[in-house]
Amino acid sequence: MDHSETPVLDALAGYHRRGETPFTPPGHKQGRGADPRVREALGDAVFTHDVLAVSGLDDRRSTHKVLERAQELMADAVHAEQTFFSTCGSSLSVKSAMLSVAGPGEKLIIGRDAHKSVISGLILSGVRPIWVEPSWDAERNLAHPPSPEAFARRFEQHPDARGALVTSPTPYGTCANLAEIAEVCHRKGKPLIVDEAWGAHLPFHPDLPSWAMDAGADVCVTSVHKMGSGLEQGSVFHQQGNLVDPTVLKAREDLLGTTSPSVLLYAGLDGWRRQMVEHGHELLQAALDLAADVRQEIERLPGMHVNRDEFVGPGKAFALDPLQVIIDISELGVLGYRAADWIREHHHINLHLSDHRRISAQLTYADDKDTAATLLTALRDLVEHAAELRGGPEVKVADPDELQLELVVLPRDAFFGPAEQVPAGEAVGRISAEMLTPYPPGIPVVLPGERITAPVMDYLRSGVAAGMVVPDAADPGLDSVRAYIES
Repeated sequence: MDHSETPVLDALAGYHRRGETPFTPPGHKQGRGADPRVREALGDAVFTHDVLAVSGLDDRRSTHKVLERAQELMADAVHAEQTFFSTCGSSLSVKSAMLSVAGPGEKLIIGRDAHKSVISGLILSGVRPIWVEPSWDAERNLAHPPSPEAFARRFEQHPDARGALVTSPTPYGTCANLAEIAEVCHRKGKPLIVDEAWGAHLPFHPDLPSWAMDAGADVCVTSVHKMGSGLEQGSVFHQQGNLVDPTVLKAREDLLGTTSPSVLLYAGLDGWRRQMVEHGHELLQAALDLAADVRQEIERLPGMHVNRDEFVGPGKAFALDPLQVIIDISELGVLGYRAADWIREHHHINLHLSDHRRISAQLTYADDKDTAATLLTALRDLVEHAAELRGGPEVKVADPDELQLELVVLPRDAFFGPAEQVPAGEAVGRISAEMLTPYPPGIPVVLPGERITAPVMDYLRSGVAAGMVVPDAADPGLDSVRAYIES
């Protein structure tokens, strides 16, 4: 295929070259109706390129197949058989994939370190999750993706499961052994879904971890806006093989997706694909070299350690994305939450993740020596001010075994069932009717349908006191919890 083509961008240029006049949405009519103050803030290009996909970018019959051609090019670029664009982020894409594999009451084997969007998919669908426990690093209080052996055990225990879902890479950059997990699934004749939201860049450089399609996954979901150049919410999902019907996959996306997709997001996806095919290797090589230099400089700072080799190995992750720079600051005696807030306040830098002992910086090919220098200056300053940032509430981190809660009721039944708001002290022993999700990274500690335990409640409440954010709780302060009323 000719990857110099950009069907969406070319169609947009043609739209303006022909001077078309819309009597359709969007109502701002190429920005003419937009408030001048908004145009000044956002720029005219946002409005002039905000056109309908049908009866705008293409005609009402989509005879020019603009979107179809762009998706074909994307599939070819990343070695997939089918690709579908989504303008509702990977949160929608992963739900579409799940609903293509399992239906209400059917079983899906899922890594328990799944993103909250996967849990939302369970709530909407009524699918019964069969959890696979992650590979726990008890020393560092961190979960890595589950092993192939863990998936194999769950298939032996639940041969009627319709398929499996694994998250790889995690927001911490740790990756699963996708090839072996896919082999486990395929020996059973079952499909593997990979939530690869953090892996858009993986197909374009050999020194990065293997990506899902090359590893044999049947469906994979990717957020191009995370590690690529797509606009926020720009996502794609890819399919190959005969275990997931692409027609069914598209129908599920159509069920959940918007009927008013943003052409701006399509254009970002289209242009990024061309950029990666033409320049991806060199751009990513520069990013990898920069990340290596940044890690080396951080490692020289007293009290800071960049996690890398200790994340990978037996009982841990299979591989690591080096562009996620995970910094353990436990020796500084400063909570990651407090460090991230201090760096934003004093250096106007927004870090990627923060937890009770770590902060992280996500690097991409958009970074350079100047942005790296800004980061390093802030980290050096943090070291200098560590003494004044120590102290404060202690996070009562639960042991890995204590984080494994009993699923008593299906997530859908607990979420939509009778519930009441109870004081935190009365929540222990109750079944949760809500997700309790530290964000980022957005991996729920408690799911609807799980029985709440004292160690987990202590962890979450002490975390909130120390700076953890739990935005999806009805009471984000966790003075109370929404509990399912058992009959």
